[in-house]
Amino acid sequence: MATVVGAHGLRGWLRVRPHQPPAPSLAPGAVVWLARAGERREATVASVQAHGRGLLLVGLQNVTDRTAAEELVGTTILVPEAALPPPGPDEFYWHEVEGFRVETTDGTPVGRVDRTFSTGPHDVWVVARPDGGEHLIPVIADVVRAIDRDGRRIVIEPMPGLLE
Repeated sequence: MATVVGAHGLRGWLRVRPHQPPAPSLAPGAVVWLARAGERREATVASVQAHGRGLLLVGLQNVTDRTAAEELVGTTILVPEAALPPPGPDEFYWHEVEGFRVETTDGTPVGRVDRTFSTGPHDVWVVARPDGGEHLIPVIADVVRAIDRDGRRIVIEPMPGLLE
């Protein structure tokens, strides 16, 4: 959903960068999880407002001073899947494709999606190969040909050198 990138002011406000603005699931009263290093704790959103270019100021119940806010920098904010708006026909959430097998248009196995990250212009899938290595697959129309949710499969047309 979002990452805490800083503290703001003295009253515990968090500067938050949503992964996909405007982040409608991050609203006052929403129950969220704060996750870092394999640990997760529940929190309730008290307030949200826009802040600068692409950031939000988020107040959480029980985070009432700058010290408590600073301790949350680097934390990922997660929401229950049921709180997310449904994706459009050509859209997906990062968590949906984790574990999907990836193959080329000619059926050659590539590996499984381990995780996704954003480079700004586009997302990138980290695909774990069976031999323990990994491929970085750009999530762009020139490469991704199909996402088969029911079959948990992604078909790609690799650009020259992509899989070498």
